[in-house]
Amino acid sequence: MPNKILIVEDEPNIVVPLRFIMEENGYEVSIAVTGEEAVQILAKEKPDLILLDIMLPGMDGYELCQMIRQKPDWEDIRIVFLTALGREADMAKGLALEADAYITKPFSNKEVVDKVKELLKQN
Repeated sequence: MPNKILIVEDEPNIVVPLRFIMEENGYEVSIAVTGEEAVQILAKEKPDLILLDIMLPGMDGYELCQMIRQKPDWEDIRIVFLTALGREADMAKGLALEADAYITKPFSNKEVVDKVKELLKQN
């Protein structure tokens, strides 16, 4: 059974290539463009890993990460922030919220795929 990945990103020019590269690597992919939509998807199907933008309409990625980490049913979901927020303070906040990784945009597809593979080996 393929690992499930949820991409939470509101920029189509990032979603399309990310979805393609994840599917090419054998992952089952769901897409949410808001934090609220991601919560709805999480309630229906539990992904193994979330690729999470921080700057989202409504609930931001930090809030979503915090919510996920507070729910025992979701605590083993791997979270990778994919964001343009590259300051040290932003990274520290993301990792303090117990994200598993923090990758800044622009990123290489290989970097994301390698990190996803690494994190899913731990499951």
